[in-house]
Amino acid sequence: MKPKWLPPDHSRKLVAIVFIVFLVMFAIRRGLYHSLHFKHRLVHPGVLSMSTDHRGDLLEMVRSIVPPLAYDRHKGQAGRVGVVGGCQEYTGAPYFAGIAALKSGADLAHVFCTSDAATVIKSYSPELIVHPLLDKQTGVAEMSTWMERLHTLVVGPGMGREQHIMDNVKGVIAKARQLSIPVVIDADGLWLVTVSPEVITGYNKAILTPNIVEFNRLFQAMLGKQPEKNASSENVKQLSQAMGNLTIVQKGQTDVISNGDKVLLADAEGSPCRAGGQGDILSGAMGVFTFWGYDAVRRGVDK
Repeated sequence: MKPKWLPPDHSRKLVAIVFIVFLVMFAIRRGLYHSLHFKHRLVHPGVLSMSTDHRGDLLEMVRSIVPPLAYDRHKGQAGRVGVVGGCQEYTGAPYFAGIAALKSGADLAHVFCTSDAATVIKSYSPELIVHPLLDKQTGVAEMSTWMERLHTLVVGPGMGREQHIMDNVKGVIAKARQLSIPVVIDADGLWLVTVSPEVITGYNKAILTPNIVEFNRLFQAMLGKQPEKNASSENVKQLSQAMGNLTIVQKGQTDVISNGDKVLLADAEGSPCRAGGQGDILSGAMGVFTFWGYDAVRRGVDK
């Protein structure tokens, strides 16, 4: 029987991608990567494909990592996610990311946006905790006090590209690295990384989620050339290595995921509709699942 929380068929690919990233991060950290080969298709050495035929296996493998529901747990233990983004032009993206984190199982979602976006985002949902700090001169210092309470950050949805905002986001990422908080970077956050790659290079608790255009731009910036044609697995692996073995999730018809060592392919069929907001939903869900993966390691989960 299909779990009630699974989305309709046309959007299940988002769930598959998130769970695959969630699983591989956990498996690599626990030294379990090679055990996955017994249930999934090995394309060639170092490249593993997780097809739609094995979605049931995948869900079973992550079941033990999802934090248990228990009466002795308190608010926040299942995940406190911060979304950094939202400006006058783009108020929907941070909403989608924040609400996706909550609907995926996080207890609390904070949105750090510009002052002119805050009221709009607040009006979308009473569940989101909205902070109009992203465009303030004291924004980094004020956001830093909140970050000490967070488990993960999602950076980029609706952020825009104004220089003073990007400067504040640089400070936020630096603080996240100092606090060892996992960071998911999408959308305009990837533009920031392209022009200032040092902000995240070498931080292996980072996940970048570029589409093909964003990937090509970042590849050119880091390696000084365009990606090789028909070599997506090797391209993603090379970019990860060039950035210090952080995790890259290249979105596409077949999603390519690599930490610079191993490569996984997510070839579950998704919707041919490429509407705005899908990437924001993915990044928000990925934020909470990333925390669950690290928390499972802390709790000693090993299967």
